[in-house]
Amino acid sequence: MSHKLPPLKSIYCFEAAARLLSFTLAAEELCVTQAAISHQIRILEEHLGVKLFVRLTRRLELTDAGKMLYPNVQQSFNLLHQGIEKVRPNEKSNRLTLSLTPALAARWLVLRLNKFWQDYPEIDLRLHHSITLVDFDQDDVDIAIRWGKGQWPGVDAELLLPGDLIPVCSPQLLRQEHPIERAEDLKHHTLLHEDSRADWQKWLSSAGAEHLVDASKGPVMDDSTTLMTAAAHSQSVALGRSALIAEDLSSGRLVCPLPLR
Repeated sequence: MSHKLPPLKSIYCFEAAARLLSFTLAAEELCVTQAAISHQIRILEEHLGVKLFVRLTRRLELTDAGKMLYPNVQQSFNLLHQGIEKVRPNEKSNRLTLSLTPALAARWLVLRLNKFWQDYPEIDLRLHHSITLVDFDQDDVDIAIRWGKGQWPGVDAELLLPGDLIPVCSPQLLRQEHPIERAEDLKHHTLLHEDSRADWQKWLSSAGAEHLVDASKGPVMDDSTTLMTAAAHSQSVALGRSALIAEDLSSGRLVCPLPLR
């Protein structure tokens, strides 16, 4: 080869970070530290002579070079994986690969895995964590769970869980100086956002309070588990998906101050 390839480890870390758009989630998936992911990305960037990520406040974005590189890296890993699986001896046909978001896996699926294993011990279940949509023609995935309206071309989609959002906070917050009895009372509190501020803007619009509460402020986080933890331990209010926070509500760790979904 006329050009030496970058270290495979750095490419491996890049694929995970680009797919999850998070060094933290990539580190968790690969069982390494976030510093190790950053180090490998820096090695790759120095080898290529380009920046691959833009590190923004609380989120990560691919640069134009990163966007150009990622599809080729992902396709190469998929082809490599498929080739290895073809020659692996005694490969069982009962493998089932499920792709879902890290938060859905941690807050919903793991609570049900024990029963699944008891009912279907013959199934070799593999979990694939990702926040991006699956390309079933390229990705080695059998089933995917994503939030949405189910209007994805070329796939069969079935409703699994309701995706309604409800405001949640710590019970201590309701005993503070500014209790939350109406939507407009949220103007006294910090709003926490997941991925973007669009959900709060839609919720406030439905509540008729879009002109009374400023949804353009407040921290934005890229992980709902971190978001719910922040809501439970701070003087802030977040929007949580009811299907994922039932345990938090039943235990009293979180409370729902307003009923609008």
